[in-house]
Amino acid sequence: MRTNKVCTGASMSLDGYIAGPEETGFDKLFRWYSNGTVRVPTTRGDLTFTMSPVSVEAWRGTVERTGALVVGRRLFDLTSGWEGNHPIGCPVVVLTHRVPEDWPYEDAPFTFVTDGIESAVERAKELAGPGRTVTVNGGTIARQCLDARLLDEVWIDLVPVLLGAGTPFFDQLKNVPVELEGPLSMAQGIDVTHLRYRVRYP
Repeated sequence: MRTNKVCTGASMSLDGYIAGPEETGFDKLFRWYSNGTVRVPTTRGDLTFTMSPVSVEAWRGTVERTGALVVGRRLFDLTSGWEGNHPIGCPVVVLTHRVPEDWPYEDAPFTFVTDGIESAVERAKELAGPGRTVTVNGGTIARQCLDARLLDEVWIDLVPVLLGAGTPFFDQLKNVPVELEGPLSMAQGIDVTHLRYRVRYP
């Protein structure tokens, strides 16, 4: 039996949004990726972050734990599928109603799943390998995982900004309230607080 944890993580505003209306809050939510002094290369040669030492440690911890990602079709389309190379360099499972017909990166570590969140997470566990974390993106995918009791931890990069509207980290949950244990860890970077919580199921 696999022991992979399933976690979700996102930069979140103080009022609970992970992106503003039409993504207008993106720059403020992710400012901590570029407001420090430590250069952090990614698997993409055209993308390098510059973070505070505390945020570097949080980022590297996430990357080292993560063995595979589960994302939705909306994020996949917004990023143009990261051109077949996600910045943290791990396999990506895309949950979608329709497999893209014109995906040009056939050799990239991307898998398209059309039969639900349970199948997507199980496939991600297979790709991640024993003991590695499966990380799912916030919003609809995180909500589906929580409703299906698949989610083990919630990682929040809490940013001191109020967006007023946008995409909630969690929305329209079926079984509420949901209690969390923690924080399991807390670290203060520049303009961001890195938090980890464990989901407590009844």
